[in-house]
Amino acid sequence: MSYAVVALPLALFVPSFYADELGLPLATVGYAIAASRVLDILLDPLIGTLSDHTRTRFGRRKPWIVAGTPFFLLAVWRLLVPGEGVSSTYLLGWTALLFVSFTLVDLPYKAWGAELSTDYGERSRITAWREAFGFAGQLVFVAVLLLLELAGRDTAHVQLQAVAWTLALTLPPLLALALWVVPEPRPEELRGRRPHGWGSMRVMIKNPALQRLLIAVVLFVAAVVVQATLHRLVLAHVILSPEVFTTLLLVENVVTIAAVPLWMRISRRVGKHRALSAAALWAGLWSLALPFFHEGQAWELCAVLVVRGSSFASILFLANSIAADVVDDDTVAAGHQRTGLLFALWAVTYKLAIALGILLATVIPASFGFEPSAPSHDESAKFALMGVYGWLPGIMMGLGALALWHFPIDEARQRTLRALIAERVVR
Repeated sequence: MSYAVVALPLALFVPSFYADELGLPLATVGYAIAASRVLDILLDPLIGTLSDHTRTRFGRRKPWIVAGTPFFLLAVWRLLVPGEGVSSTYLLGWTALLFVSFTLVDLPYKAWGAELSTDYGERSRITAWREAFGFAGQLVFVAVLLLLELAGRDTAHVQLQAVAWTLALTLPPLLALALWVVPEPRPEELRGRRPHGWGSMRVMIKNPALQRLLIAVVLFVAAVVVQATLHRLVLAHVILSPEVFTTLLLVENVVTIAAVPLWMRISRRVGKHRALSAAALWAGLWSLALPFFHEGQAWELCAVLVVRGSSFASILFLANSIAADVVDDDTVAAGHQRTGLLFALWAVTYKLAIALGILLATVIPASFGFEPSAPSHDESAKFALMGVYGWLPGIMMGLGALALWHFPIDEARQRTLRALIAERVVR
């Protein structure tokens, strides 16, 4: 939950803060954040593999989480509470450290969660609770913003400093609680021949279920990030009602948490991949309406955004639950459990998608003449901004849903995979 406190400001505040408040060109901000994402991608397969092969009395995943947390806290502070004379190099350096340290924490954390259960449905419950607490962390962030507004201290500098303090005070005790209470299952090794070296990696890369899932993740995540990056800019420069931003975040997060049980029921009825496709289509169709809003329609826009966002938590928890099923498929094919490596590929894809989303959200509007620091904007620049904000994510969501519609692992197939693993596992 504490990590989620900082996830929202990184997506929603940092690009506009560094461009609008600190005066860096919008395209430069986009390039710096995208480049920092690419830099830490090289470490993902290494960390995933090392995490799979780590053997300590504390487990495989927990030591990595402990090691990455101090660096993560330092990078968050430097990024959210910058000093004087901030440059694109400053933004690039601290963002890169932030992403690398978060990889040390998040990749083993996701692998750990995927291994907690072998049941098709229970995996969704685990990931649903995890994402619900993640959105609750975002609610904490929004609550901090509301308190600052009531106190009359609602500048971006003060808001981000408050977020950094909130993370520093909550993360260490909550992390200690998770490490103490939650167990780590033993790794699964299967009898029989198994591929090694490049042959082993080729087995994973050529897995059709993994390929479909990663294509969908790129499209879904990039679509969400495009809109997250542009929320404040749209409200400030097109709708001319930036003051509704905090209320929008609060209501949207409450609604998406409240909708989790509904999407759980849908997934039990039609299967996880069909439910995920439906959630993406829901968000995508509502996004197509966003470019038709204009100045003075703040609350109408917010209403559509809240309805559209009601499926966001489900997109996250269902995708992670399906990834755990793909681990079973890979375990049968490779002969041993490679959850860390698979989630490393997942993380690479996720980060590329985030970089792509930020790049699309910043570079395309800038190429049409939209610059947040400009005193005014012509209609063509605003039209480009709104088109990227609504139509582009809508199309991406639809394409991702199409990629998942005929996903090869349903509940019956997952049970077959678990039976095969049970027959061959070394006890």
